Amino acid sequence: MKEFKYVITDAEGIHARPAGELVKAAKEFSSKITITKDGKSGDCKKIFGVMALAVKCGNEVTITCLLYTSPSPRDGLLSRMPSSA
Repeated sequence: MKEFKYVITDAEGIHARPAGELVKAAKEFSSKITITKDGKSGDCKKIFGVMALAVKCGNEVTITCLLYTSPSPRDGLLSRMPSSA
């Protein structure tokens, strides 16, 4: 299991477009990938699982990758997280 924490810097948080990008990136890996905020988790491969967390700017999320594979899901997802504008 690998995980990393990330503070959301986009002013709009994780709304439909970035959630869709996250789902698209997560589906490239066979690993089980989850996103967690404030103790609630969602499946990164399902847009409603991500959107249900209502992640806002400044929130910290944890991305967890189970059944770690190569190439690393962590690196692939981390490279797609939005940077501050």
